[in-house]
Amino acid sequence: MALDQNTIDTLKQVSTATLTTVLLKKGLRNIWLRGTRPIRPGQPRLVGEAFTLRFIPAREDLATPASWASPISTRAAIEAMPEGCIAVVDAMGVKDAGIFGDILCARMAKRNVAGLVTDGAVRDLAGVLSAGLPVWCDGVSAPPSVAGLTFANWQEPVACGGVAVFPGDIIVADDDGAVLVPLAMLDEILNEAPEQEAQEAWIMEEVDRGVPLPGLYPMNEDTKARYAASKGR
Repeated sequence: MALDQNTIDTLKQVSTATLTTVLLKKGLRNIWLRGTRPIRPGQPRLVGEAFTLRFIPAREDLATPASWASPISTRAAIEAMPEGCIAVVDAMGVKDAGIFGDILCARMAKRNVAGLVTDGAVRDLAGVLSAGLPVWCDGVSAPPSVAGLTFANWQEPVACGGVAVFPGDIIVADDDGAVLVPLAMLDEILNEAPEQEAQEAWIMEEVDRGVPLPGLYPMNEDTKARYAASKGR
């Protein structure tokens, strides 16, 4: 089921840095997908449910251009993607084979897929940039996916950027990369992350006023009282 607009709007106001802080307080440390960098700076913050795809090492009898027409292929997976999802692709960190190019990204954009997040590379950079699909990846490579990878399946647990991602988990991506919010924790994060963002914005105002950091960040009891008073609590 697609995320409701209120959830998307709330999370779009929370940075991935703030999310990692909130999740760390809950004991989750491994939720930042390594190697997921925005293909262009300043892409709008992305929020959506993970639609997972998984590659495994290339095997010469399987990883061939003919495999692109297989019922189990990246092409078939794209046609199964619902609107608003984020394609999260486990490419094993391989950087010398581009998993998706301009045509596949253009088709995803046409299907209103929200974006692509991968620990691998893309190809056909100029075309990908013009396709209009927001992309977070770990570089660009001219060779196609079958030069180094075999497509395995979609909508199963994957390890993207060293993070366990299950279909339906929530992905938030911005200039700092992509962060996973476990679906089971979504309500907690929606309740707590905006408040963390508000606190840090207030702390920045205090820093601008020249307030020293000890006792301010993190807040001691006196600072918490001042913050509460500033919010009329």
